[in-house]
Amino acid sequence: MGKGAQNYGKKESTGKTALDPNQYPAWAKDIQECEQNYQVDSKFGLTDGEVEKRLKKYGKNELEKHEGQSIFRLILDQFNDTLVRILLAAAVISFVLAWYDGDEGGEMEITAFVEPLVIFLILIVNAIVGVWQESNAEKALEALKEIQSEQATVIRNGRKISSFPAKELVPGDIVELRVGDKVPADMRVISLISSTLRVEQGSLTGESEAVSKTTKPVHEESDIQGKKCMVFAGTTVVNGNCICLVTETGMNTEIGKVHAQIQEAAENEEDTPLKKKLNEFGEVLTMLIGLICLLVWLINVKYFLTWDNVDGWPRNFKFSFEKCTYYFEIAVALAVAAIPEGLPAVITTCLALGTRKMAQKNALVRKLPSVETLGCTTVICSDKTGTLTTNQMAVAKLVAMGHGPNVVRSFNVEGTTYNPLDGKIQDWPAGMMDANLQTIAKIAALANDAGIEQSEKGYVASGMPTEAALKVLVEKMGLPAGFGSRSSSDIMACSNEWSKIESRIATLEFDRDRKSMGVIVSSKPGRNSLLVKGAVENLLERSSHVQLLDGSVVELDSRAKTVILNSLNELSSSALRVLGFAYKEDPPEFTTYDGDEDHPAHNLLLDPANYSKIESNLVFAGLAGLRDPPRKEVRQAIEDCRAAGIQVIVITGDNKNTAEAICREIGVFGQHEDIRAKSLTGREFMDHHDQKGHLAYKGGLLFSRAEPRHKQEIVRLLKDLGEVVAMTGDGVNDAPALKLADIGIAMGIAGTEVAKEASDMVLADDNFSTIVAAVGEGRSIYNNMKAFIRYMISSNIGEVASIFLTAAIGIPEGLIPVQLLWVNLVTDGPPATALGFNPPDKYIMKKAPRRSDDSLISAWILFRYLVIGLYVGIATVGVFIIWYTHDSFFGIDLSQDGHTLVAYSQLANWGQCKTWENFTVSPFTAGDRVFNFDSNPCDYFQGGKVKAMTLSLSVLVAIEMFNSLNALSEDESLLTMPPWVNPWLLIAMSVSFGLHFLILYVPFLAQVFGIVPLSFNEWLLVLAVALPVILIDEVLKFVGRLTSGSQTDPRSSKRKSE
Repeated sequence: MGKGAQNYGKKESTGKTALDPNQYPAWAKDIQECEQNYQVDSKFGLTDGEVEKRLKKYGKNELEKHEGQSIFRLILDQFNDTLVRILLAAAVISFVLAWYDGDEGGEMEITAFVEPLVIFLILIVNAIVGVWQESNAEKALEALKEIQSEQATVIRNGRKISSFPAKELVPGDIVELRVGDKVPADMRVISLISSTLRVEQGSLTGESEAVSKTTKPVHEESDIQGKKCMVFAGTTVVNGNCICLVTETGMNTEIGKVHAQIQEAAENEEDTPLKKKLNEFGEVLTMLIGLICLLVWLINVKYFLTWDNVDGWPRNFKFSFEKCTYYFEIAVALAVAAIPEGLPAVITTCLALGTRKMAQKNALVRKLPSVETLGCTTVICSDKTGTLTTNQMAVAKLVAMGHGPNVVRSFNVEGTTYNPLDGKIQDWPAGMMDANLQTIAKIAALANDAGIEQSEKGYVASGMPTEAALKVLVEKMGLPAGFGSRSSSDIMACSNEWSKIESRIATLEFDRDRKSMGVIVSSKPGRNSLLVKGAVENLLERSSHVQLLDGSVVELDSRAKTVILNSLNELSSSALRVLGFAYKEDPPEFTTYDGDEDHPAHNLLLDPANYSKIESNLVFAGLAGLRDPPRKEVRQAIEDCRAAGIQVIVITGDNKNTAEAICREIGVFGQHEDIRAKSLTGREFMDHHDQKGHLAYKGGLLFSRAEPRHKQEIVRLLKDLGEVVAMTGDGVNDAPALKLADIGIAMGIAGTEVAKEASDMVLADDNFSTIVAAVGEGRSIYNNMKAFIRYMISSNIGEVASIFLTAAIGIPEGLIPVQLLWVNLVTDGPPATALGFNPPDKYIMKKAPRRSDDSLISAWILFRYLVIGLYVGIATVGVFIIWYTHDSFFGIDLSQDGHTLVAYSQLANWGQCKTWENFTVSPFTAGDRVFNFDSNPCDYFQGGKVKAMTLSLSVLVAIEMFNSLNALSEDESLLTMPPWVNPWLLIAMSVSFGLHFLILYVPFLAQVFGIVPLSFNEWLLVLAVALPVILIDEVLKFVGRLTSGSQTDPRSSKRKSE
């Protein structure tokens, strides 16, 4: 809020009133000023009349419901794609032509309608998947609403009303909060009923532990974390109770602004790099199809449009509608041939398989395109708490007193989780604990309200994380000699043993003034003790003595105090949170206290103002340094990112010193590196004169005290610099940036539902190293996708070449659209999908990330596939001509079916057949069918081409199967990367050949596709014509390897322009 908050003054559509540019900074005003501004008495509350006025002005206290796009609009958007539009046009034209031809009835009617119906089916399925995916975008906003409190305790008309609907709250309402309550609106704390108030607001601000709140005003320029007198909607009270004044409701709250930012980010979502490339490819394809269709028409215009030259001018035009329609059908066939109809399905299948692989590595992908986008990630913006760290406080150092008051002992404590068996204390006198260490263990165990439990998610803490860490420390310290052995089944055995020895009879709650918490315990002999833990400086001020190693107590002089403070400074400089331990035997007034409310000392405990006096003349025992430790595997993951050319930027809501220490430890920064220019707070970055220049730095960067808008701005600027950004987060405050990033990654364990719904990927183990593994998997998937995209496109080039050559030389149509559709969708599908299982390159994470604008197909690869495509065209047309003009080919006898041979000139001019004299055709057999042309010999070039057409289709299928072997590697020979490195491809080829046999040898399907069974010799001809495609590509790969050795990989150049 205020000048340092979420874009106050920026007009937002809230449905009621716009944000006031002169927002009242309640956090910077004292309580009386706030009551005066909101015209309310905190004892009486608002009147019903005043509430009604304010409801009209501010609206209800609920998040705005954004009307998402209508289903009709979403469906239309699915057709806003070049490839889809070409397919749609081809389907419509095919349907019209089928309808026109349908009057003739018979077999052609069935064949003609299959093609448009299949294309329509593809488009419908594609639209359904797209609509389903986009409708999921609204779920993040719905999840955010669930965070809002539904009820509140409010004071109105001088009466306290419990279970009041929170949506009816207005600015100026007086609300009471208790432990466990969810805060219903942004509010100013005006009085504390308990001595302390702590609120868990990490999901909104990113802070790693609960924050103490106060009634005192703070500076007007304070950031959201610094507003200690404010509580925010959606956060939870974990300790204490208080009275608050509502300052903001609905969309004007901090959570409301997050809601607006998620909506804005959702509206600005961009296409993935792959989708952009496919769109570009579609646009190029459109132009090529247009040019080729025009060229086909120009070549064949003489067949359907003729004229006589009279006096040098064209006269007597003759137009053949039948011939025009025929060549129009060829143009449609060209469109079907040129478009890889199966590509969307294969891409979806490959991405789905990729998600399964990633799920095995604890990365759960929510949106399929994210798999591919991960592969070109150049920057990972990571949250600190819970991602780089465990989000489990742990004691890292224990400092105890030595033989004299000026000597301390230091112990390093291993372990990063709440598991008591995770690590040990180095140089620990197991079973031989001296009196001083026993005292520290007793205070840590008894002045403690936390617990540790074992659940499905591992060891989890109940209560404050710092206290839970002390309980784990007690378990690692073990029990002193004579206390019995530790139970292996009870994870809190040591703490429970201390509780049996000394029972707690009173608690002195923590407060911000004395910064300590104490308990009065009674030992079995009936002796009472005061045990205290808290801020070391405050305990030292109230301590008069110090306990030594042997348990003796000596006076705490200035030298001893200096030694202890030096230890404190050493721990604090390592970004550890330090707690001190002190005690007092037989505290005055409490020597006979047993917890009875009638005891005179009990009244002292009712007033927290007495606690400082009770906790005086203490005996100081030692101190412990705690932290949220980094995950063990993160340092290696950071190094892997550096090797892979991925920049790591840490963005956290935590304080600067803690974040810097963690970043040094995990390798984002060097141990002694000067990071003054690389570590900024969110506000410092927003005030930076050259924000893009700062982000363009190649090494690690840190942004601490970051608010949601800071995270969004960093992501937006990185994207402007051309980076592909992955952003991690777990809190509500992270959701807008997760939505805006190319890849939003939420935490599965600690993440809020809002963050998960806004994300593209969820980490099941909340681990940064999982992201790095997922990036490697993404790169592998992209490489495999490139393989099958190249394979499918090269196949389509071959089909286009085939149809173009057919039209250019004037022979009958060798492949009809429904056959091409079958090849593109069904026959090519299994090998293309199987290429997604190609083994990954073992150096995949040693290369710089590909640029998002890198082309799918380089100039050399395009040339290679043009050569291959030309061969496919020659082979499919060639086998068609061979059947009509030759009775044998390379010793393969083709005359067994009894078909009539014709001259090539006759085949090329078949349209003039009716003018030929004495042209006769003998009957021929195909399977169990006999084709007779006595009534119309010229039908030999139309109805009689069924065998030649089957040969063309079979050659096309065989060549594409062999070409899939070529696609195993972009450059490697089949001799070094044999087919069995990917056994799935061999299985897929078998499936595709099986499907081809199915349509050949099942009569009904053969009729639909206009083909007939082939004999053994005819299959030999198919193989003889198809196999050379492997040899041709092997030669081209060899040339490519020779030339690439002398060229520099363009991806090794700098990623960004300086």
